Amino acid sequence: MFDANHLLSENFKLLTNVHFRYFELATEFQQEIYRIGLNYTFRKNINITAGFVYSETDTSYKSTFPNLYEFRFYQDFNLKNMWNKMDINHRIRLAQRFKRQNFDSKINHTIRYGLFLEYPLSTNLKIYAFNELFVNFTDKIFDQNRIGSGIIRNINNDLKFRIGYFYTKFSNSELHRLQLGIIITTHHLKKSSL
Repeated sequence: MFDANHLLSENFKLLTNVHFRYFELATEFQQEIYRIGLNYTFRKNINITAGFVYSETDTSYKSTFPNLYEFRFYQDFNLKNMWNKMDINHRIRLAQRFKRQNFDSKINHTIRYGLFLEYPLSTNLKIYAFNELFVNFTDKIFDQNRIGSGIIRNINNDLKFRIGYFYTKFSNSELHRLQLGIIITTHHLKKSSL
């Protein structure tokens, strides 16, 4: 995973990320995801994001299904709290998903609720955990549930490394993943002359 936050002003930031997923450790490609979004912060603990996603999924692992191509628009509402030293983030995400597989196209609308927790072990080390439930606005309401946990290592304020475990339960299957990630922050703010 590569995640980048580009701070554009006091209230706006550009969010970008690229994720590559594999069925096996660094072999048997499963999915690539490219995401970009514009985030606006109302208050320190409330922000929204609107963005666009492109993904390509190889569904042929141990089968003969064609690749799935998807374009998606998404909107996030984030509410952040702190309890003792623990950071708590509630995220509600709406998505309008345009999927194409084997010349068959369909549109799917989903809502996701995610609970994300981070707890500092030291100045440069945090543990994290999350649970995210996906719901469709179609006949098959339950889409998937994701659960994960791991460690974030802060190199400095602008660079972090992440390693963890990621479990996804679908209605008819499940996936286990090792997460490896880099998180960077860039600053494009004009410095005040005061």
